[in-house]
Amino acid sequence: MSSSTTALPALRPVAGRLDQAPSALAEPRWVRRLLITIALAFLALFLFMPLAAVFAEALRKGWDAYLAAIVEPDALSAIRLTLLTAAIAVPLNLVFGVCAAWFIAKFEFRCKSLLITLIDLPFSVSPVISGLIFVLLFGAHGWLGPWLQEHDIRILFAVPGIVLATVFVTFPFIARELIPLMQSQGTEEEEAAVVLGASGWQTFRHVTLPNIKWGLLYGVILCNARAMGEFGAVSVVSGHIRGETNTMPLHVEILYNEYNFAAAFAVASLLALLALATLALKSYIEWRDGQAALPQLRQES
Repeated sequence: MSSSTTALPALRPVAGRLDQAPSALAEPRWVRRLLITIALAFLALFLFMPLAAVFAEALRKGWDAYLAAIVEPDALSAIRLTLLTAAIAVPLNLVFGVCAAWFIAKFEFRCKSLLITLIDLPFSVSPVISGLIFVLLFGAHGWLGPWLQEHDIRILFAVPGIVLATVFVTFPFIARELIPLMQSQGTEEEEAAVVLGASGWQTFRHVTLPNIKWGLLYGVILCNARAMGEFGAVSVVSGHIRGETNTMPLHVEILYNEYNFAAAFAVASLLALLALATLALKSYIEWRDGQAALPQLRQES
């Protein structure tokens, strides 16, 4: 009894320190204010000020000059080519991303990690190097260049080369968004649907697709934003033919190099508006995804 009574008082201070642990870990108010100030200053310096500078320079000569720079024939051609490239690249990446995510998340096979690594390859390779790969493949002195010239097929310095380069640099976005989402959901619902007699297409349309729709839309938005703003790979394969193979980023570069700053910033402001719209849509999708998950969380709790 004496040993137990002497041990109890030694435990009381420890318990008291554990009770006080949450309050002891709380940061002082000045530290929190300092961190918030640093974060806001960083955002103001590297995000808000550049955006403000883009729109200020774009409108420096007035609305008439701004609209004239946008409706100028070369600018309209760049806008059309950018929209066309995104309209082709995004659906191709959508099909690839869904198929790759379904295959990786729902099945076990050898070399799965190798396939995931290959999907991530465009993230680790410079876009300029990606463009050079297509030059080595389809250029006049490339592997397929002589055959393409014999059959009068143009890949480089034409729309097909721009689309190929854009598809290459953007194809990981949808797949990498869906793979962890589909892996976390498991295969129980799909297996139950198959047991009940559903076909593969019915299982995908009625079970898998509703579960991944917000993640899929999120990946499509990011893929579209990158496709419209891609510069490095497209710059290598486009040839910079004004009015034909210049996308919006390339057109901005040409105008800036010609010291036509107002027109350059006017076209750049369209890309900035695209980025802001993408950010707003991304935030909305994240909010909707969180709202959709609330009933399930409440049911589990």
